[in-house]
Amino acid sequence: MLNGFKDFILRGNVISMAIGLAVGAAFTAVVTGFSTAFITPLIGLATGSVGDFSTAQFSVEGAIFPYGKFLAAAIAFLITAAVLYFCVVVPMTKVQNRFAPGKDQKVDIKAALRDCPRCYTEIPAIASRCAHCTSEVEPDPEALALAKLPAQR
Repeated sequence: MLNGFKDFILRGNVISMAIGLAVGAAFTAVVTGFSTAFITPLIGLATGSVGDFSTAQFSVEGAIFPYGKFLAAAIAFLITAAVLYFCVVVPMTKVQNRFAPGKDQKVDIKAALRDCPRCYTEIPAIASRCAHCTSEVEPDPEALALAKLPAQR
């Protein structure tokens, strides 16, 4: 039983996930510190607060609502999401699109299949005649466009 657990823990994807979570937590702490130290006071100055609205609160019948903490957390989240998107997601998408397999591969024109309307056997979508019953059929215009073939009349 312990050998199975050891195999699970030492599997590469589990260790990679744990490292990713640790780096993500550290990154979140850095961004939260940045937003607390710089962004939140700047927004507080712009809105006329003392410079830090993370301590802002209001009370209703003795219940205290510290909305400033929520605003500080929301700002930290937005900054984290923006940095991750523009510094990780956008560059990785560009790299993946640049080196994506199949980008320059030819389309298999016989891969798209449809049923013959007369004998109901599968024929290529670009076919103009059924190979089984020899009926003339209209080729699928989307398949013709995908195969970069002219429309047949």
